[in-house]
Amino acid sequence: MSGSTFDFRRGTGSVRDNRTAALARTWWLLVLRGLAAMIFGVIALLNPGLALSSLVFVYGIYALVDGSFTVAAAIRAATHHGSWAMLLLEGVSGIAIGAAALILPAVFIGVAVYVLAAWAIVTGVLLLATAFRLHAGRGGWLAGLGGVLSIVWGVLLLANPFAGAVVLTIWLAAYALIFGVTMIAFGMRLRRKHAV
Repeated sequence: MSGSTFDFRRGTGSVRDNRTAALARTWWLLVLRGLAAMIFGVIALLNPGLALSSLVFVYGIYALVDGSFTVAAAIRAATHHGSWAMLLLEGVSGIAIGAAALILPAVFIGVAVYVLAAWAIVTGVLLLATAFRLHAGRGGWLAGLGGVLSIVWGVLLLANPFAGAVVLTIWLAAYALIFGVTMIAFGMRLRRKHAV
């Protein structure tokens, strides 16, 4: 095969293709991450009047699950000599924010909008960095779309920090649903490419 294409079965190709192949091996973690986001989004949409403390608890669980899946993907990428540092940073930040929400809910409520905005922007930047490292035909645009959505949502939160709890819940639910669909599509696309 030429140096510009990758044979998933033989493990040959360019550095960018090797990174794509390493990520493709963890396609199912991306799908699980997307499902977790969608479950959280549905719960938040079905109960937009949740007290903010309940929303913080549900969000804390989601961030821990999402961060754990991302750390697992980083570990798998590292064992296959793939690009893992960005995934690990994203996963650890998710776990830290989730733990803070569960351990210090009163403090978290006071700064929830700013923490959620910062987390979304950091996640978005890291997803965009991942997208630029992926081969264009391997679904990198989906990772980029997830990154852009995260950044836009974070900026909207910073622009409207005093939005009501119900509005915040609906925004968060919509973001989680769109992000979840994007991650599932990204994972399934990688799975199809990896199976070729």
